Amino acid sequence: MQGVPVIDCDLDEDGNVLLASIVNSPIASVISNPRLADNPIIAVNRAFCDLTGYGVDEIVGRNCRFLAGPATEPWLTQRIRQGTRDRKPTLVEILNYKRSGQPFRNAVLVAPVFFANGDLEYFIGTQVELDEDAVGPSSNRHHHAVEVVRTLSTRQREILQQISRGYRSKQISFSLGLSEKTVKMHRALILEKIGTHNVADAIRLAVEAGL
Repeated sequence: MQGVPVIDCDLDEDGNVLLASIVNSPIASVISNPRLADNPIIAVNRAFCDLTGYGVDEIVGRNCRFLAGPATEPWLTQRIRQGTRDRKPTLVEILNYKRSGQPFRNAVLVAPVFFANGDLEYFIGTQVELDEDAVGPSSNRHHHAVEVVRTLSTRQREILQQISRGYRSKQISFSLGLSEKTVKMHRALILEKIGTHNVADAIRLAVEAGL
C-alpha cells in the first residue's frame, strides 16, 4: 500500500523516524504534535484517508476529534483526553464518523512518544474499524495480540512494553541496564517476530495485548 508522507512543519530526526513508521502501515495512522495549539495532526498515512474518506488537506492541521459526531460517546472521548493528559497509551472503542456521515465503530489507540530527556514530543494515533457483526472483536484482537507477544522472550517483552510507553532506545537501555546497541538489536528482532516493519504497529499490538 502506498503511503502519504504528509507534514505541515519540519520534523526533527525522531519525527522523521515516526513518519517512516506509519507511511506504509496498513493500519490507519496519524502523528500529532502536542507542542502546538490543540495538538494538531501533522502527518497522516494513506490507510487513514481510505478509512475515513477525508483527503490529506482536510486532515492535517486538525485535532483528531473531528471524527466525532452526534452519537459519539462523550465518556470515551473523555477517556482519550485523560490519557493524553496523563501521557499514557489509551485504547478505546468509540463511535466515529466518516466523511460521508457513515458511523463506524473505531478502535482508537493514542500513544505518547517522548524526547530523550523525557519531555513529551508527539502522539501516535492508530485506528481500526471494527466489524459490528463480528462476535467479540475486542476479545479477538486481544487474544491474537497475546499469542503474538508470547512468542517473545521475557527481555523482548520488557523492551516492547517500554516502546509502547513512548520511550526511546537510549531511555530503555538506561531503564533496563542494557547497552543501547543491545536494545536496538532486540527491537529489530521484536519487529521481525511480530511481523511488522514499523514501531507504530508494534505499539498497537503491545497495548492490545495488555503490556
